[in-house]
Formats: sequence, structure tokens, C-alpha cells
Amino acid sequence: MSLRPRVVIVGGGFGGLAAAQALADEPVEVLLVDRNNFHLFQPLLYQVATGGLSPANISMPLRTILKKQRNARVLMAEVTDLNLLDRRVEFADGRHADFDYLIAATGASSFFFKNPEWELVAPGLKTVEDARRIRFEVLSAFEKAEAHGHPLAPGALTMVVVGGGPTGVEMAGAIAELARLTMRGEFRSIHSEEARILLIENGPRVLGSFDPASSAHALASLRQIGVEVRLETMVREVHSGRVVLELGGVQEDVPCAVVVWAAGVRASRLAQVLAEKAGLGMDRGGRVPVMPDGSLPGFPEVFAVGDMTSLIPEGATRPLPGLAPVAQQLARHVAGVIGRRVRGEASPPAFAYVDRGNMATIGRASAVAETYGMKLSGFLAWLAWLFIHLVLLIGFQNRLLVLLQWAINFLTFNRAARLINATATQTPQAPQTTQPGVPVHG
Repeated sequence: MSLRPRVVIVGGGFGGLAAAQALADEPVEVLLVDRNNFHLFQPLLYQVATGGLSPANISMPLRTILKKQRNARVLMAEVTDLNLLDRRVEFADGRHADFDYLIAATGASSFFFKNPEWELVAPGLKTVEDARRIRFEVLSAFEKAEAHGHPLAPGALTMVVVGGGPTGVEMAGAIAELARLTMRGEFRSIHSEEARILLIENGPRVLGSFDPASSAHALASLRQIGVEVRLETMVREVHSGRVVLELGGVQEDVPCAVVVWAAGVRASRLAQVLAEKAGLGMDRGGRVPVMPDGSLPGFPEVFAVGDMTSLIPEGATRPLPGLAPVAQQLARHVAGVIGRRVRGEASPPAFAYVDRGNMATIGRASAVAETYGMKLSGFLAWLAWLFIHLVLLIGFQNRLLVLLQWAINFLTFNRAARLINATATQTPQAPQTTQPGVPVHG
């Protein structure tokens, strides 16, 4: 058994994987734990939800990624509890893993504010299961309308996307293109291009974190492809088959076939566990506060990165945003802190995030991008978006397949992964072996 310090990383997303890879040359043993056996490239999930890509195109087995990293081991398990004093991670199957250092990187999930029941009829877009469920509901809406024929029931082809951030904008644009371009002419009883796509945003503009000029371009592009954008509009109720909207104190009952939730996220459940065990409070988003080096106050050997953390840089008044680059950069910084401690060296300077910009695609050959002080829009921004996402995808095979699929989609307007899976709403569980008290070695 190795005598080197063990670093347990919980979560194989952007932050957790970046931390594991950054520890490759450090004198430590790495145990990466995730309830799934794959890393998921979440920014392209909306394309899975609209049939442009398959889940395998944007996923890669964690074992494949870390195959050549000899100090790393992958464990498929679900973490249910943490013992920070005894330095132990508890798993759902009764096993546990001891650690010298812990990095929590379990991200965030869709948040429905004070209405958790809305999730039953308005899926978010955080997992492969979410994407499959949305694809199932969107495609099934067209099939049901085709079977029913004219006159259609109210809202039979109405799709509502709640939230005007990047996810909502990209989702609404993709559904519009699916209806107006990809499926045009495929039905006999209905016209798919008659589908009504509503994008609901509570604020005064879409893409509120972008420059106003970029937001204005995105709004114009959405309306050009037929998306009905409702600004300064609140969602009061969500039911199966309808939503209740409110604008200026006036409510409107909107019949609909599909509701997609892109309006808010909250830190994962493990953030609450971590905060309780460390005696810390959480912010409104359920995020746990961390020190400038990524560690928890009072627990220098416990770190957290990504969407589950609240890190306010020196001189700032707001925490860093929940973006993949923030998670990756903080994860690499944490790996450096651990490496220096193990080697007995001085700690590095406090973490400083390097903001390389933001981008979002609206639809075919249309996007907005803000990077290094430059503001791009239209076709050039779309090319930049394509390039960046291809580079960030993990695995040469995935990059090649996605590039080929995008080229085919662009030339033919087709989306080949438009499969209706009857088990789309079933969520697989990690294997359970029920061995209470059994440690994980290696």
C-alpha cells in the first residue's frame, strides 16, 4: 500500500478532472470518485437535447482519460457523507475512503426556487438524462400533433424555455431551427415550422452577463429565427400542459407541450453537507465559502472548486461566476497548493482568475463572443464558438466526430440523433454492493 498522501476528488466534471490531471506529477495518490463513469462536456448538452449530437459525442470514460496517469484511480460511487475530522468520505454502498486531502467538485443542479415540484414537468439541462428527457418531450410533441392532425389542441406545438442566459438562448435557438429547418416537410398532417417557441426572461435583456450590444444582437437573431422572446416576464406557475406568465401585474395562461428550465442553478447537495460538517454558512445559491487558496475556513486540507463554491477575490464584492474556466483554473491552483505542501514548499500566491471572455451561439451561423476586450457577433463569432468548443472537447475521436457531425448538419440541415427513447426519463443508479464499513484501498 502506498505511503504517499492520498487526495480524494469527488466529482469528475470540469473542476474535478482538471485537479486530477494537474496532480499527475505530484508525489500523491489520486482517487477520483464520481457516480458516473464518464466526463460530460455540459456546454453541448443542448445539442443532445435537440438531436444534433448523441451523448457519446460529448462524453468520455474517466478511466480512458486517466489511463496513462499512474498515480490516479477512478471509482464509480455515490458520496453520501463526509467526516472532516476523521478525514473520511462515505459512500452509498457502505464503503468509505480515507483522505489526506479532499477536493469537492460536485457542481450544481437546476434550481426551481421555492417550487421543487416544477421539476416534474420542466426539466433542467445538467445531465445526459436531462437532455434525453427534453429530446423525448420535444420530438414526442411533434409526433402527437401529427397523429392528432388539424385542428391542433391549444399549445400542442408550443415550447417554452425559461431563462434567457446562455443555456436558454442556445436551447431556444436550437429548438427553433429543429422545427423550421430540420423537420420541415417531414410531416403530412402538420407543418413543423408552425411550432411556437417562447423564451421567457425575468430581466430586461437576454444574456444579461454580456455587453448590452451583444445582448441586443442575440435578441434580434432569436426573433429572426422565429423565437418569441418575453422580457421582464415572470413565471408564476408551471403545470403539465401549461404555464402561467406575468408581465406588469397581468397574468397570462399559456398552453404548451414542453417546458425547459434554464432559469437558475443551486450548488449540489454535497455543498450543504460540506458546509454543515465545517460549521459554515452558505450563500443564496447554496454555495460554500472558500479561502483564497480554495480551502475551507478551519480545514486547510479540505478544498472545494467549481459551481459549489463561493470565492470572492480580494477587492471584489461578488463571488466568481459558476463557469467551467473558473472551476478549471481554481482546480489547478488547488493542485499546486497540495503539491507544494506535500513537498514542504511555501504556498503559492492567492488564486487569481484570468477571465478569457464569454460566448453563446444563437443558431445557424450566428453567435456572440466577448474575449480579450473584443466583441464579435454573427458568423465570425459563430466560427470562434465552434473552434473553442472543439478544442475544449476531450478526446481526438470526439473532436473528429463532432466536427464531422457539425459539417453534415450545416450542409444538410439534418440532425441525425433525433431518436425517441421510451426510457428517456429513467435515471440509472451507480452499482450498490452494500458492504458496510469496507474501506476503499489503492
